[in-house]
Amino acid sequence: MSYLLKTLKKKEEVDSMIRDTIDKLLVLRFGRSSDSVCLQLDDILSKSEREVSKFASIGLVDVDSEEIQVYTKYFDITLIPSTVFFFNAHHMKMDSGSADHTKWVGAFHRKQDFIDVVEEIFRGAMKGKLIVNCPLPPERIPKFQLLYKDM
Repeated sequence: MSYLLKTLKKKEEVDSMIRDTIDKLLVLRFGRSSDSVCLQLDDILSKSEREVSKFASIGLVDVDSEEIQVYTKYFDITLIPSTVFFFNAHHMKMDSGSADHTKWVGAFHRKQDFIDVVEEIFRGAMKGKLIVNCPLPPERIPKFQLLYKDM
């Protein structure tokens, strides 16, 4: 399904997409097209793209690309897939009950879960917020253990 969405492999492509997406939420999925969980998330993203197209754009970022390593280090992408949100070039955060508010780690359970999250972040961004609460119930939020390097 990743062939249906725009795949970004260069830093310049990611930079321009972040910079040029105005008054819309930008959803960037960091992952690999060969990973099964990434493929599951890509399927949900591609099926949702038309429904969220009025207020969101979706891009896939290949974490194996050498030029993208700047972003994987900056956003601490250690678990894939990880989804990062932007609005007017501002990084949007979401409190989902985990220790990391900067990104969504893992796949969404259903297409509607993704749409609900995107709508909530977009509404918050339109009100000037940089962090919003997750609209999903706790049982539909993926759980993960944070790993700290060099400690």
